[in-house]
Amino acid sequence: MNGWILAATAELGGGGAAALWGVTTGPPARRVIAQNLTTSAVCPALLLLSQGYARPAYVDLALLLALLGPVGTLVFARLLSDELADDGASAWGLTWSLAGLGAVAVLALCVAVGPGRAMVKLLVTGALLIGGNVVASRALAGGFRGVRGG
Repeated sequence: MNGWILAATAELGGGGAAALWGVTTGPPARRVIAQNLTTSAVCPALLLLSQGYARPAYVDLALLLALLGPVGTLVFARLLSDELADDGASAWGLTWSLAGLGAVAVLALCVAVGPGRAMVKLLVTGALLIGGNVVASRALAGGFRGVRGG
C-alpha cells in the first residue's frame, strides 16, 4: 500500500461513511444533499486510486462522475422542488470542505504526473467536480438570486 491508496482509503472512509449516513436517513432534502456530496467524496478518491494503482482508466471514470453527478443532483432538485422548498436544508460547509479536498487532491496529482495530457485531464476533472457540485448545492439551497423556476 502506498500513500496514494492510503489517502484514497481515508477519504472514502470519512466522506463515504458520512454520505452513506445522509442518504439512508432523514428527510428528502438531506438525502439529496448527501447524494450530491457523494460525488465530491468519491471522485477525488478515484483520482487518488488512479495514481496509486497506476490505472489511467480510473481518471476517465472520475471525469464521467464529475460530469454526471451534479447533473443528476439537478434533476433530483427539479423533481423534488416542493419537498426541498419546505425543508430549506443546505450544506455549504460540507460542500466547500469537500471542494477544498478535491482541489488539494487534484493539485497533488498534477504535481505527481507533471505537465502533459494527463495533467489537463486532471484539471478538467477538478474544474467539473468543484464547479458542478457548487452549482448543484446552490440549486438545492433554494436556487440563485434573481432566477425563478418555471
